[in-house]
Amino acid sequence: MKGKHIIAIIGAVTIINLVSRLIGYFREMLVAYQFGFSFQADSIATAYTIPNFLYIVLGGALTSAFVSVYSKIEDPERKKQYLRSMFGWLSLSMILLTLLFIGTSELLIPFLFQDQAETISLSVNLFMIMAPAIFFLILSMWLQGLLNVNDKFSIAALSTLIMNGAFVAIAFVFYPSLSSYAHAYGASISAFLMFAFLVAFIWYKGYFNFRPSLETTPEVWRTFRLTIPIMLGGATLQLYFLIYRIFGAHIGEGTIAALNLTSKFVQLPQTVLMLAVTAVIFPMLARKVAASEHETVAKIHGQGLRLMALVIIPVTVFIVVYAKDIIITLFEYQDFTREDTLVATPLLQIFVIGMFFHAANVYITRFYYAYERSMYPLIVSLISVLAINISLSYVLIGPMGAEGLAWAMTISAGINFILLLVGVNNVLKWQRKAPTEMKEQLVGFIKLLVMSAIIGLILYGMNHYLIDTYPLVDILIGGFVFAVLFIGLLYALRFQERKDIQKLLKRKVGDDR
Repeated sequence: MKGKHIIAIIGAVTIINLVSRLIGYFREMLVAYQFGFSFQADSIATAYTIPNFLYIVLGGALTSAFVSVYSKIEDPERKKQYLRSMFGWLSLSMILLTLLFIGTSELLIPFLFQDQAETISLSVNLFMIMAPAIFFLILSMWLQGLLNVNDKFSIAALSTLIMNGAFVAIAFVFYPSLSSYAHAYGASISAFLMFAFLVAFIWYKGYFNFRPSLETTPEVWRTFRLTIPIMLGGATLQLYFLIYRIFGAHIGEGTIAALNLTSKFVQLPQTVLMLAVTAVIFPMLARKVAASEHETVAKIHGQGLRLMALVIIPVTVFIVVYAKDIIITLFEYQDFTREDTLVATPLLQIFVIGMFFHAANVYITRFYYAYERSMYPLIVSLISVLAINISLSYVLIGPMGAEGLAWAMTISAGINFILLLVGVNNVLKWQRKAPTEMKEQLVGFIKLLVMSAIIGLILYGMNHYLIDTYPLVDILIGGFVFAVLFIGLLYALRFQERKDIQKLLKRKVGDDR
């Protein structure tokens, strides 16, 4: 694929992911509207934790390993046999895993989430209904990987949009009669609809005939061997969420719901842009690594990381300044009170400080996986999540409560990012940067700090001293000022990325003519 074509595809997938993410976030708003920070909201978040964790972590790891292996197979017949064997073993494994979760739900949920009796009881009932979604979610993630290696990125993204849309529709329509159970049925039915859509499209296009095989091919076992360290090393963000939900159960009713609601902002760059970038670029990375085009891979890594920082860090500043207005505008309705807003606001501010780190960690690990060097990110993840995060959670939960859990997650994510970045040259054996290039990167980082500081000071002054109207109006005015400042400072501080944007626009205008 040519560079311009890649940008167009990433743009299309990003738009679909954005719409999908907004619909998914509307589901969180629906839970807040229907239940506020109550035990029902806690139970819904708790019950969906395991299916969602496995979908993102296990499904994502399987897909990354699959793409890496599949992209390096040249013989068409070996590819077909590999697909049949993967489908057979994966289907069998997920059926057994789903049955195991259903059979042990009354023991598993109380063991993982030691909460109040009424919360645990409802969580168990909801989880038993949601458990079948595990099979459909993980198989769907694998099928999305198959579409990505066949350059059908938009269709893969569209399937997630279908799932989120169906989930929200079912939870909304059946809430009057089923209450919290509407969300449980919505999880399983929407996952099935996504799976059915993917199967129908792949069958129609002839990418796979869905004839299972349990033959033990070398590629299948290579995939499963890669999956385990990728799963453990790439599960950082979801492990954070799992840990704070376990700790949060000891603080009080509504804490899990508050943490779940506000932490979703951390996932925005990952689910909207990162999934688009990694879905499109990762298959290409695997092929370039196989062709030993290491300089090109290193260049893609640096450009992507700089662009992410340039976008996410200023947006983080905006969200920190307008956190309270955002919470009021999005959630303060019906059972969601002003007291709930005051609880959620500092959590949102703390979580979004780590937004860049979480997105960058996902991005950087994809380069390790393309080289099939999954052990280093695994070690880094164990250090950051299981050692630093849990230790900080124990220390901070006493004096700071839920805010301590948020700070533990943000600090450990930053340490994770630093360790991954340090390991890039040593583990992947890229050629070390020249002093002039390192100086340019340092100057660019200083410019970004200056830009963020200027934007933050101006927005803070506006929001606290100059403009005080309705929260939505404040956000819209602040958003307009933010956009003007961002574009103006992009050119005033002479960021390198402004030239790339100019070239892209000129090329687009030339093509239109």
